[in-house]
Amino acid sequence: MAALTRFEIARIIGARALQLALGAPPLTKPEKDDTPYTLAKKEFEAKLLPISVLRVYADGTVERVELS
Repeated sequence: MAALTRFEIARIIGARALQLALGAPPLTKPEKDDTPYTLAKKEFEAKLLPISVLRVYADGTVERVELS
């Protein structure tokens, strides 16, 4: 399985933090001092996010990378 790039990781965590900031229910139990960013990072590291990354290459091939 292909590894995610640091740019893909930042995009996923950032998008999830925005969702949490706008009121989405967390997938883990939040602690008292958790911010949307720290909560999103914990969810990512625990592989709880149902997200996959689609990479489209110049030759037209598509690669799908699952988080879990």
